[in-house]
Amino acid sequence: MEVDVFDIKGQTVSTIELPAHIFAAQINVDLMHQAYIRQIANARLGTHKTKTRSEVSGGGRKPWRQKGTGRARQGSIRSPQWVGGGGVHTPRPRDYSLSMPRKMRKAALRSALSVKAKNNDIMVLKDLSMEEPRTRLMAEIIKNLVGEGKVLVIIPNKIGDYDFVLRAINNLPNVKPLMANYLNVRDLLGYEKIIMPIAALDVIQSYL
Repeated sequence: MEVDVFDIKGQTVSTIELPAHIFAAQINVDLMHQAYIRQIANARLGTHKTKTRSEVSGGGRKPWRQKGTGRARQGSIRSPQWVGGGGVHTPRPRDYSLSMPRKMRKAALRSALSVKAKNNDIMVLKDLSMEEPRTRLMAEIIKNLVGEGKVLVIIPNKIGDYDFVLRAINNLPNVKPLMANYLNVRDLLGYEKIIMPIAALDVIQSYL
């Protein structure tokens, strides 16, 4: 698959051949859905917890004697039916994480990238570097390339000029920077356009 390579002004400077096994792979919707569900499940902390009657403080003595008062028998003021008592079948800490084989995760990424490539939503840059972290300049670059909308900017690393790129993007509300080796289905499908320099494309090819 041959696509244009742009400069930061939005002008075409050359073309590049995207690897077909990554950007023209068979699109598997079910696999992408499984990878998405796994990702959002693994993001859950699972630290929710409320106290049972054995964990609520107090209630060590019987509130009144068993017989002769005319009231219902009670053994503790921390029983579930009492205000301030412990809960029944309360939420407990648990692990929500799901497993998925590495080959399936990579196949899901290839499917998502293929969807974006098929819809012409991937912009390849010759280079994306800045001499200083200027948010206004980054906003102009993104507007020249894709206009308005939600944009995912994939960068190869944080070293050198890309550190300035990260700092410039962080103040833009609809733009997200993402390291190339942290590529994931949720971000790929959650943003309308993808911008990546050739260096980031090389990183993606190295593990896909």
